[in-house]
Amino acid sequence: MIKDKRIYIAGAGGMLGEAFYKVFGGRNVLRCTDKDTNETWLDYLDFRDAEAYKKDVKLFKPHFLFHLGALTSLEYCEENPEDAYNTNTISVETAVHIANELNIPLLYISTAGIFDGKKDSYDDWDEPSPLGHYARSKFLGELFVAQNLRRHLVCRAGWMMGAGPSKDKKFIQKLMRQIKEGKSELHVVDDKFGTPTYTFDFARNVELLIEREYWGVYNMVCDGVTERLEVARELVKMIGMKDKINITPVSSDYFVKEYFAKRPKSERLITKKLQLRDCNIMRDWRVCLREYLDNYYQDYLN
Repeated sequence: MIKDKRIYIAGAGGMLGEAFYKVFGGRNVLRCTDKDTNETWLDYLDFRDAEAYKKDVKLFKPHFLFHLGALTSLEYCEENPEDAYNTNTISVETAVHIANELNIPLLYISTAGIFDGKKDSYDDWDEPSPLGHYARSKFLGELFVAQNLRRHLVCRAGWMMGAGPSKDKKFIQKLMRQIKEGKSELHVVDDKFGTPTYTFDFARNVELLIEREYWGVYNMVCDGVTERLEVARELVKMIGMKDKINITPVSSDYFVKEYFAKRPKSERLITKKLQLRDCNIMRDWRVCLREYLDNYYQDYLN
């Protein structure tokens, strides 16, 4: 357990930031910043402003720097590559320079999307082959961290779920929003495979790695490989609407106008390094999905 430390969390306004605030807060001194100050515990900082980023972190004098934020819309990154690299790569290089100057460890969040999907699943040592600007910008950030900082954690997340309706912009919330709007039929792709990642398990496993000082690159996803279609069916069953909502399998071409950026067929990650180091506390994705729905969506559909 990490306690009595000063932790700077950059880009903390999203799904992961909420989990890291709750897991590390209370017993540590946190400074959480984002360009979207959507919480009272957030202060404004756009980490793309390198000088402002450096100044703010140095003034806080942290023991750890967590760099969480990123542009995650594949379509936006394809249409705005300069912004993608400025946000997802250059700002990460700034974070590395800061960590080196202060001689502190850096946490960087990478993604399962850095692989091309030609394999069924990927362990921590498989060679990334990004398909588009989002994946490439994230992988370049990962490379820079690993090559230029001795004490670093690069943690690759899968299909993220967490933070509830106000911040979750991913698959679970998209399904729940459609159900809330009264949709009786959900079209779900049957040709995309991956591994969910619950934000709270992710933050707790990061803490364990820091506590043990197991620096390096890690796949960090829930137990149990799956697919979009199975996740959707499990969700509908968990909220008690299996008989009221029809899930229609479709190919990715069905959504090609909305989601035109290239996506790997498989983003399934295997947490091999966590297992070998005996520090894998990521639970089964079904257990996490149930907990997530119970904690964040109890009255959402009422």
